[in-house]
Amino acid sequence: MVEDKRTPAARTSFWRSIKLVAWSFMGIRGNSEYQQDLAKVNPMHVVGVGIVGVLLLVVGLITLVNWVVAK
Repeated sequence: MVEDKRTPAARTSFWRSIKLVAWSFMGIRGNSEYQQDLAKVNPMHVVGVGIVGVLLLVVGLITLVNWVVAK
């Protein structure tokens, strides 16, 4: 069995980064909650999750357009 070597804080920071980026994409996060999240996340996690989120958004839009045009 493979043991997870990351600390619970690192895993929490990563999931918090995912939530931070998701809320940012929607643009509906409150300022006080945003400031709390910024204090508790790793900036590299936010950059990585942001890049992956943008890529997923672009691929999703391209797929949607191709699907609509094909009909």
